[in-house]
Amino acid sequence: MKRALLDQGLAPAAASILRSLGWEAWHVNEVGMSRAGDPAILAYAREHRMACVTLDHDFHAHLAQTSADGPSVVFLRAEGMGAVEQAGLIESVWLTCEEAIDAGGAISADGSTVRLRRLPLK
Repeated sequence: MKRALLDQGLAPAAASILRSLGWEAWHVNEVGMSRAGDPAILAYAREHRMACVTLDHDFHAHLAQTSADGPSVVFLRAEGMGAVEQAGLIESVWLTCEEAIDAGGAISADGSTVRLRRLPLK
């Protein structure tokens, strides 16, 4: 099952689109975390066995600082996208990296390239 928690910078409708495709995907607004800090969002995702999807590079830094082995974080380096484009990019990243996301990874994607580092980051 594809499970994702979308961070504040992403369109809430992107989570709805992913759900319509069979995902278990939620936007932080939908789970009462619209004002939560990055560590709290990471903890929620880990507890609920979800990957975090974000436009915020700080999530990877938090993983590195804590030597965490999860949750996986997908950092989208593509701003100005609407919900449909965001959902499409997220789906594309999963097609490329699903095994690594399930195992624990820090992924960066910009629409043309995907970079993957296994967790924990050193």
